[in-house]
Amino acid sequence: MKHLHPKTEEFINSSTDSERINHLRKPRWIGYTGAKKVHNKLDELRNYPTNLRMPNLLLVGDSNNGKTAMLNRFAMMNPSFVEEETQELFLPVLMIQAPPEPDEKRFYNTILDSLHSPYKISEKAELRQQRVIHLLQKLKVKLLIIDEIHHLLAGTMSKQRLFLNVIKYLSNELKISLVCAGTREAFNAIQTDPQLANRFEPRVLSKWRNDEEYLRLLTSFERILPLKKPSYLIESSISSIILSKSEGLLGEVSKILELSAILAIESGVETISKNIIENIDYTPPSDRKKMIFR
Repeated sequence: MKHLHPKTEEFINSSTDSERINHLRKPRWIGYTGAKKVHNKLDELRNYPTNLRMPNLLLVGDSNNGKTAMLNRFAMMNPSFVEEETQELFLPVLMIQAPPEPDEKRFYNTILDSLHSPYKISEKAELRQQRVIHLLQKLKVKLLIIDEIHHLLAGTMSKQRLFLNVIKYLSNELKISLVCAGTREAFNAIQTDPQLANRFEPRVLSKWRNDEEYLRLLTSFERILPLKKPSYLIESSISSIILSKSEGLLGEVSKILELSAILAIESGVETISKNIIENIDYTPPSDRKKMIFR
């Protein structure tokens, strides 16, 4: 089984079919070039020297194209720790999800919840703001990541402006870098505030194309899929159909390979072929939208 990573081969040799199928359904991480570049940028922001105008990043991309997984991975790589000399707790990176609508209290609640800090429902927004600032300063947070920032578009223009002012105030007060991530609508949301627009460097995660980087991605996937036989995913007949069905979205590529590998195990063929891919229970993203209107 030379097509596999040694750990994957070891896992196959010690696992039942049901264990392999269960393993396929778990989240997996592939460190592709684009993700490494974004992580390098996040490292730069985390280590940026404190000044009056901290740089920020706006990560933009289509839904299910890997933004959240990429940011979660970075947050996991920067966990909280206790400094031995002072016994103080530090949290270099804090990642939260923007509330479903641009609401100041709910935003502070999300941060307080993530820090396991209780609050009263009747507590005023100003007091929550003060506690959030105090906690983030005490924990020496260097990078605040706000995912799903496009949620702010669910509110009125006045609520959007208020929410953007809250973000701007936190950045100014804490003197830390912010990373906001969302769909392409997030770019339009940030652009409504000229000051924020100037502070956020946009970084677009494009859809995957049939190029060398895509083929390297498929090669990486093949090394961790627990199948006993090689699938030769980079062959044009297979790589093209995966790209077409996934519509260039990383999350969809991963789902197609998950379902295909499961069917390959259940059917006993132990390899992903064009026939296997055509027989999985999968609907491409654009067809899902059409189904709603039928």
